[in-house]
Amino acid sequence: MLSEWLESKKEFEFIERDYASRLDLIAKLRGLHKAEVYIETIPESCSREIMYRTLLANCVSQNNVKKAEEVFSKMKDLDLPITVFTCNELLFLYKRNDKKKIADLLLLMENEKIKPSRHSYSILIDTKGQSKDIGGMDQIVDRMKAQGIEPDINTQAVLARHYISAGLQDKVETLLKQMEGENLKQNRWLCRILLPLYANLGKVDEVGRIWKVCETNPRYDECLGAIEAWGKLNKIDEAEKVFEMMVKKWKLSSKTCSILLKVYANNEMLMKGKDLMKRIGDGGCRIGPLTWDTIVKLYVQTGEVEKADSVLQKAAQQSQMKPMFSTYLTILEQYAKRGDIHNSEKIFLRMKQADYTSKAKMYQVLMNAYINAKVPAYGIRDRLKADSIYPNRNLVNQLVQVDGFRKNPVCDLLD
Repeated sequence: MLSEWLESKKEFEFIERDYASRLDLIAKLRGLHKAEVYIETIPESCSREIMYRTLLANCVSQNNVKKAEEVFSKMKDLDLPITVFTCNELLFLYKRNDKKKIADLLLLMENEKIKPSRHSYSILIDTKGQSKDIGGMDQIVDRMKAQGIEPDINTQAVLARHYISAGLQDKVETLLKQMEGENLKQNRWLCRILLPLYANLGKVDEVGRIWKVCETNPRYDECLGAIEAWGKLNKIDEAEKVFEMMVKKWKLSSKTCSILLKVYANNEMLMKGKDLMKRIGDGGCRIGPLTWDTIVKLYVQTGEVEKADSVLQKAAQQSQMKPMFSTYLTILEQYAKRGDIHNSEKIFLRMKQADYTSKAKMYQVLMNAYINAKVPAYGIRDRLKADSIYPNRNLVNQLVQVDGFRKNPVCDLLD
């Protein structure tokens, strides 16, 4: 890479920012272990906190809980300052993987006198919302305001999404009007946020009203929001009109196509989806993980699981970017429902070969294949231990059903 060549030539004096940038590149392209090795070569004059913070951020982006916790412990061992940025990274990671660990992290922040930022509160609000704890979510908002921090638009959008999921229509409508303010034309950037939220409420008229603000001279992100919104409202013609407008203005792109493909997938419109996929291929668009994910789900929703599997395999072989974790999981779930152990194990292995960290969710889905096939899963307990996965309640219940030897596997697991 260019940064490696520059550093080796020693004709360019690296400063702290350059080392951090190169560390970030190594973590992304060569892996976290190589990045750890590189840190040891960086001059001591550079901030170790910034370097380890960069490494931690990459652990989080790669969803590697174990490595992130190792880096965090290393930072504490080196007496590096623990900042709110570092804590927010872990909060975000735990929100996605292990919400039970959030309480201990918040206690650490309190003991270290690290005040939560607006971003910290936003993560906590989203965590409560995901757990369907609307009362707890509102309490965090109150605590946030008591600290003199008002929810920004992004945090309000998170609140709105969870109010919608909870069926609190009056509450969310009040919040959306508050977000919009008095003059939407002067705050055009809000349209992209409001369009899908009103669509989630089923408000066709409101989506149409907001789109009119943008329609005469739409921006790229507004068009994406409009396609998404019309799709959620099953207004396929309107979504396609916006798509064609985008193609004329910005040419065909995989990102634009993936949004419309998702509309087709959600409405089980396989033929339209196939036509668009052909158009993508003929147009020479570079297809990324998000587009592959949508194509796979389109085939799955119409029952063509083997075709979806073939698409995924092609993506893994041809694309420079690996398919998304959720893409693999979608196909694994379908094979598991059928009780197809052979193909379930095949997808499970391919997930590990793609360097995805083994998770309890993967094993839960895999064991469903054995349960549905009514076949014991010999050695599954050893596989869990090898991947350092401690069984949660769901896994314990599944292990009882697939264990071919032990009479009381639950007692053994809880020892």
